[in-house]
Amino acid sequence: MDLRKYQRIALLTDGFSTPFLAKTAINLLRYRGDNVVALIDRDHTGSDAGTVLGIDSPVCDGIPVLGTIDHHDIDAVFVGIAPPGGKLPPRWDDLIDAAIDRGIDVVSGLHEFLCNRPEWVDAAERSGSRLIDVRKNDFRSVASCAAFDRNCLRIHAIGNDCSLGKMVTCLEIQNGLQRRGVDAGFAATGQTGIMIAGTGIPIDCVVADFVNGAAERLTLDHQNHDVLLIEGQGSLSHPMFSAVTLGLLHGCAPDGLVFCYQPGRDFVKGLDGVAIPPLRTLINLSVAMANLRHPCRIIGIAANTSLLSDAEAESEMQRAYEEFGFPVCDVYRNGPEVLVDAVIRLKQEQQA
Repeated sequence: MDLRKYQRIALLTDGFSTPFLAKTAINLLRYRGDNVVALIDRDHTGSDAGTVLGIDSPVCDGIPVLGTIDHHDIDAVFVGIAPPGGKLPPRWDDLIDAAIDRGIDVVSGLHEFLCNRPEWVDAAERSGSRLIDVRKNDFRSVASCAAFDRNCLRIHAIGNDCSLGKMVTCLEIQNGLQRRGVDAGFAATGQTGIMIAGTGIPIDCVVADFVNGAAERLTLDHQNHDVLLIEGQGSLSHPMFSAVTLGLLHGCAPDGLVFCYQPGRDFVKGLDGVAIPPLRTLINLSVAMANLRHPCRIIGIAANTSLLSDAEAESEMQRAYEEFGFPVCDVYRNGPEVLVDAVIRLKQEQQA
């Protein structure tokens, strides 16, 4: 199913409208803001989405915060949170009940599936509502070490931890390339990316033996572009998520890597006290592991400088450039242009 068909979306964040928990809603507003008609949060009824979520952007202008699903313009309710553990909040039961009873489709990217609630399945059958669990999949094919189309340059975002902005980096580079007239696609591998792009494979919910195959299939399905940006997940050094990261890296066999990191983050997210290895160690490791499958190199660094002041961010990016020799930017603070330039240079080399 192509989730881009939904043009009047209500984002459900009720009671969880914070930048940390509601990152799915925040990114949907940034990248599909024209399709969002409301935010649902009973704690902030009467406010506007930008104020509640802390987004200073024109895309949020006029998007109300409602306390009910009773809104004639809604054609789908998208779950807008990504809490630790991926559980549906019990306080949402009546809101989801109301959406289903009105025949409104409900889309969730959480690990707890809507379709595992028999009462919701029965109600949806009566009302015509569709329950869509973005992470639910039955992919069961191993990788074949496929020969990809040489006319499609594959760029993959990788990093030194999870939740660094790998998806955002890919989307910003894609948008930057498209502004320059380059045919650039985006292959989504996580729930938020899939909700934005409309399609994709939830790589963290694929059975281990088939992760490489899923990443390979996704890449093959999207290689009709001159450049393909492939969303990254986790980190090769993350004690919990390294398997997904490596399977994705080998499955998509990128030509170039954009390395993402957050200066000021010293410990692995979700594992307090577990130190993140030095950047040089992980950059070298990423290149080495990628080249086991296909010739590949780093083309740039995306720094998430949200923990730094403007002056600190500028100093850190200059330091990273001097240390590693790759173009460095924060796609939010600076825009993605230096990374777009790097992609175009690699594309020109490919065509030479």
